[in-house]
Amino acid sequence: MSATAPRPASTRALVHHRRNRPFRYEFTHRTTMWLVDAADPNAAFPRWLRPLVSIRARDHFSPTDDGSLLDKARRFVTAQGLPWTAHRVLVLANARSLGYVFDPLTTYFCLDAAGEFEGVLAEVHNTYGERHCYPLSVEDRKATVDKEFYVSPFFAVEGRYDIRTRLTADDVAIAISLTTPDGRTAFSASVHGALEPATPWRTLRRVAANPFPSQRVAALIRWHGVRLWLRRLPVVPRPHHEAPKGMDPA
Repeated sequence: MSATAPRPASTRALVHHRRNRPFRYEFTHRTTMWLVDAADPNAAFPRWLRPLVSIRARDHFSPTDDGSLLDKARRFVTAQGLPWTAHRVLVLANARSLGYVFDPLTTYFCLDAAGEFEGVLAEVHNTYGERHCYPLSVEDRKATVDKEFYVSPFFAVEGRYDIRTRLTADDVAIAISLTTPDGRTAFSASVHGALEPATPWRTLRRVAANPFPSQRVAALIRWHGVRLWLRRLPVVPRPHHEAPKGMDPA
């Protein structure tokens, strides 16, 4: 993969979740996401519109690190001992709106100086205010990592994630499946959307159509959680979370 995707860009992404055990439960919804350059994540957003749409470095990686988003991504890569240069980093993220942001999955596509794909950082946020980041040394756009972070209160921190990613000039996609220790696929999720350049007019149109995406995503997560709880799905206690190297509070 080379850096041919339009930057910055927006997408009206289709999000799909499916739980397979102990019963089938699935949902699909759309949300507005932004593909931006970590070196200047707010380039697409006119200053007068930024109260409704902005991407801030402090919302990602270590909350006490005051560096730029690009610097923070590179520091995480270095702390993990990865051989990537992260010369350019493209970020797929939800935007902050009216002082609030919730981004369940922020995806960082790391590129070398020639624009060739090096790997992916998958930063996960849960509803308890915790953050975790998985470095994915992707082979053929596929990666496998052990689950290390508590996300849903109905899943234990065990098993593995199988992750596929795609970024082209026209679209972006991430697909994740969770396999439990017994070898069964318990959960799968995907995000997919066509990309279009984030011109000022298109940006305004996206914001007008979906002015509070983070608030809506957070509300939907809680709504589906209540529905699962009402079906008597057991709640798994949340363990203490140790932030990975490069995300530790300074």
